Amino acid sequence: MPLAPDSLGPTVTVGEILAEIVATTRGDGFRAAQPLVGPYPSGAPAIFIAQCGRIGGAAAMVGAVGDDDFGRLNLDRLAADGVDVSAVAIDPEHPTGSAFVRYRADGGRDFVYNIARSAAARLSWTGAVAALMSGAGHLHVMGSALSMPSAAAVIARAAEAVRARGGTLSVDPNIRKELRLDAETEARFAALVDRCDLLLPSGDELERAAGVDGEAEAIARLFARGVAEIALKRGADGASVFLPDGTRHDAPAFVVDEIDPTGAGDCFGGAYVACRRLGMDPDRALTYAAAAGARNVTVRGPMEGAGSRAELDTFIAGTPRR
Repeated sequence: MPLAPDSLGPTVTVGEILAEIVATTRGDGFRAAQPLVGPYPSGAPAIFIAQCGRIGGAAAMVGAVGDDDFGRLNLDRLAADGVDVSAVAIDPEHPTGSAFVRYRADGGRDFVYNIARSAAARLSWTGAVAALMSGAGHLHVMGSALSMPSAAAVIARAAEAVRARGGTLSVDPNIRKELRLDAETEARFAALVDRCDLLLPSGDELERAAGVDGEAEAIARLFARGVAEIALKRGADGASVFLPDGTRHDAPAFVVDEIDPTGAGDCFGGAYVACRRLGMDPDRALTYAAAAGARNVTVRGPMEGAGSRAELDTFIAGTPRR
C-alpha cells in the first residue's frame, strides 16, 4: 500500500476555509438579485478533511478563519467531524473567506470568491502548525491552495516535515478556471506531482498533471515520474484506480438525484485517502470514495452530505449503480 498507515499520524491538509452561500435559482452569475441559502462550511481542503474525519481517519487542518460567525461555523463543523483544528488560526483583522456559487442551466458553476483579501489567505508556520506536523502521517494538497502564496509556503515546509518522518503525500489538482496560476505556482504544482504517492485528478486534470494528451499516455508518464497510485474521478462515469504494475480497478457511479455537486470530488478524495490509510484495498476504498462523492451531491451545501462509514454502508446497500 503506497500510503502511510493511519497509525503514523493524522492526514493533514492545508488551505482555504470558506463560508459558502448558494443561489437557489439557475442562471448566469450574480448580476441581478438572487435568493440565497447558507452560509455553509466550505473550502476544498476543508471539505476533504471533514469527509476524512467522518469516515474514521485521523484528520487535521491547517488554515485560518476570521474572528466572526463564519469562522466559528467552520471550526464547529470541522471539530464535530473529528478534525483536529488546533492549527487553524483565528485572524482578528480579516474576515473569514467566502464563496458565492450559482449553477448555470448547463450544470456548470459561477463563483464569486473572497479569498485573497480574507483570513483564508493568511497562513503562516506557527508553533501550532509545527507541533501538528511533527506527528503527521500524511499530507494532502489541493491545487486550489497553491494560488495563495502563504499556503504554498506552508505546504512546501509541511511536505518536508511529513516526508522526514516516513509520511506520504497525495495531490488533488483541483484548479478551477477562476483560480489561474502563474508560472511559479505551476512549477510548484508540477514539483508536488513528481513527489506525490497518490494523485486524485478529475477528468482532464489527469492530462494537465502529466503534461501529455491521452489517458493512457498520461498515466504512463505519471508513473514514470514516480507517482505510485492514481485515483481518477469520472463523475457520472464512475471512477478508476491505476497502479504501476498495470492493475486497474473500476467503480461504476451510483445513481442519485443531484441537488448540489459542489464538494463531490473533495468527499471522494477524503474517503479514498482515509480508507487506504486505514488498510483497505483499492477496490473497497474506491467503493467508499464513489459512495461519499455521490451521497454528498444529494444534499444542498458543499459538505452537508459527507458520510460516516455507517452512513456510507447504508447508502451503498440501498443505492443502484450504473
